[in-house]
Amino acid sequence: MGNQLPRVAISLLLVSSFLSGCASTSSNGSAPLNQGNWPICSLVGGLAGGGLGSIESSAWAAGGAAAGAIVGGLICYVQDGDADGDGVFDRRDDCPNTPAGATVDSRGCPQRTYPQATTEAPPAPPQDEVIVLSDMGNVLFAFDSAELTSTAKEQLVAVANRLNGANLVGAKVIGHTDSVGSDQYNQGLSERRARSVADFLAGQGVPADKLSTEGRGESQPVADNETDAGRAQNRRVEIQVDR
Repeated sequence: MGNQLPRVAISLLLVSSFLSGCASTSSNGSAPLNQGNWPICSLVGGLAGGGLGSIESSAWAAGGAAAGAIVGGLICYVQDGDADGDGVFDRRDDCPNTPAGATVDSRGCPQRTYPQATTEAPPAPPQDEVIVLSDMGNVLFAFDSAELTSTAKEQLVAVANRLNGANLVGAKVIGHTDSVGSDQYNQGLSERRARSVADFLAGQGVPADKLSTEGRGESQPVADNETDAGRAQNRRVEIQVDR
């Protein structure tokens, strides 16, 4: 009996060494172990302990199995504990103090999150507003003159109200003419008419420092200059509004 106790102790040490080595290689290194593994360790420990105990005698087989199961379970439990509760055992947890509820990877470290891609197109940049006043139906200027008609002034009062009621960055007044007359003359006429419109808008409260003028003469027709209707369309003033 006295000789059997040391032999049992030696047997249990052998069992624990076997289980420790088994537990340390129980994972392929790419995924966390399962907490349910420690009962398997107990089973393996019990079988190994029982087998070693039976070498001494059948009387020691049951005791060896029980002791082996306990040792096996304790080894797995100690090595596969999960102190921070993230589902990755401590011996494999590279981030042992992960906050509760955090999503972790196989190493126990918080996973990086990336914003979801969106298929929505970005909003289009605001386009400049262009207000066009032409001689179509309402003559803007007296013949061969930069003087505004009463009809043109009524239209420009409404335009001034629109510009004053918005966050105006700037407005460019551009004058155009038809093709009757020389290019040089029409260029000068278009510039004078643009300035006449800008001065009227400034008189209606539109900030003068936000108004600019440009004359383009007959260079940019929008209709056929061979017809009366076409020439009326070409005699126009455009106001490019930047908000």
